[in-house]
Amino acid sequence: MIRFDAKLRRGQFALDAQFNAGSGLTALFGPSGSGKTTVINLIAGLLRPDEGRIISNNRVLTDTLQKVFVPPHQRRAGLVFQDAQLFPHMTVDQNLRFGGWFASKDRARPDFANVVDILGIEGILGRRPAGLSGGERQRVALARALLAGPEILLMDEPLAGLDRDRKQEILPLIERMRGEFKTPIIYVTHAADEVERLADQIVKFEAGYARAAD
Repeated sequence: MIRFDAKLRRGQFALDAQFNAGSGLTALFGPSGSGKTTVINLIAGLLRPDEGRIISNNRVLTDTLQKVFVPPHQRRAGLVFQDAQLFPHMTVDQNLRFGGWFASKDRARPDFANVVDILGIEGILGRRPAGLSGGERQRVALARALLAGPEILLMDEPLAGLDRDRKQEILPLIERMRGEFKTPIIYVTHAADEVERLADQIVKFEAGYARAAD
């Protein structure tokens, strides 16, 4: 469970967002520039709010009143961006195992072989990112995030850079991940079809203001 209540101002932009996100997939939905990625970065600890509180599984990550701020590497959050951000000098197998090095020792991690099978990447483990298609790179990015054993997955428009065919290839994999791994997912998108297919809960954004949809 994520409890998010934070405000942040940067120049002319002001964020005022409040929502709870439980199990399943919570879609942060709204137009570009409305604050969705800012929320992802606040949960991940890449930004600090001006005021507010962020809690994950009853663990306070940020509390401006109590001056609590857990650093990003201790937040147990798996990050998947539009750009897969794989290490180009490593093979797919090495990229995946790198994610596992940062897993919490007191938290169970998904089985390597099971993740590889579900995301259909067994045949590309020996290849490097430069030789992969966009869809393959995103599959590897998803697998790497899962193998770190996160408490929550933060996905920032992971399908935005893919063509229609690759997008249709990845969508059922995200559905399967949501069902099999039980890791709560915060999913940023401005695509209504992704929300309709994936979301268990929707948080609507408009010009920095956000509340959970009815």
